[in-house]
Amino acid sequence: MRSTACLLTLLVSTVFGQSFVPSSTWNYTYPWPVKYHNLTSQRLNLSMAYMDVAPTSYATNKTILLLHGKNFCGATWEDTARRLSTQGYRVIVPDQIGFCKSSKPPSYQFTLQQLAFNTNSLLQSLSITKAYVLGHSMGGMLATRFALMYPNVTSHLILTNPIGLEDWKALGVPWRPIDLLYQDELKTNYTSIRNYQQATYYVNTWKPEYDVWVNMLVSLYRLPGESTTFAYNMALTTDAVLTQPIAYEFGLVKAKSLLLIGTKDNTAIGKAWSPPDVQAKLGNYSVLGKETAAKIPGAELVEFADLGHSPQVQDSERYHQALFEWLRRVQ
Repeated sequence: MRSTACLLTLLVSTVFGQSFVPSSTWNYTYPWPVKYHNLTSQRLNLSMAYMDVAPTSYATNKTILLLHGKNFCGATWEDTARRLSTQGYRVIVPDQIGFCKSSKPPSYQFTLQQLAFNTNSLLQSLSITKAYVLGHSMGGMLATRFALMYPNVTSHLILTNPIGLEDWKALGVPWRPIDLLYQDELKTNYTSIRNYQQATYYVNTWKPEYDVWVNMLVSLYRLPGESTTFAYNMALTTDAVLTQPIAYEFGLVKAKSLLLIGTKDNTAIGKAWSPPDVQAKLGNYSVLGKETAAKIPGAELVEFADLGHSPQVQDSERYHQALFEWLRRVQ
């Protein structure tokens, strides 16, 4: 009888895969209660963290999904989520698998399609059939893939300095093996994160409040028991966005779309290991924003001439004024 029970346990483990529970040691405080969506993906039992922020004023009966970037967590959307909730939106803010408060599997195929599928699974579990989708940075790239995969779910698409507006490998960025990307990630520290964010996100300026997001990332790279797994997940994510371009598919987007672009942004995946002549061609958002808006049927473009990769942080008032002006017009 005991051998039979052991065999059944083995069979269940083989069929349904291992379970990876989100770390309880990462105690970074989120602005709203964190809930978990359990899913089985790639033979793994995983938990996707999310916040479900209820409207605090009149209800519009509308839902908006906020998608974070690679160097961010759902918590970085706090300001935007609060403003949206006061305008009557229900706001869903997930952490993608591999990130922040979600499960961090030791090996996972991070495709944009997989992350979009996971995100739609979350919406289905909440009986959400239609949503505005707002993504920043890698979250903007993911939001675009989501809109392409689920056009009937995506009522409106809002892209804030998304990456993926150009095909970096086609422009000459050399492929970098995942093992080397992993070694790069292991070297991440406060100084490297701050230097990158200062040059790319904030146009070579710095305010003390920006340290909140730097220290949040540092704590993930130093997370007891999961630091190397998180670093490896980040390496796999970098490989995914570098090798899965969306630049050729913007013309297929069906949703009403808005691009909010800080034109001083110079983000380009792979720039750091590219030769100088390739680096010079990459990450020109003053051009990329216009080109992308022209590709998406009926898209509107708002440019912030003095802002970088994170306009929603660098100048929150101006960013949100533009966002809400558009939302009021297209409702």
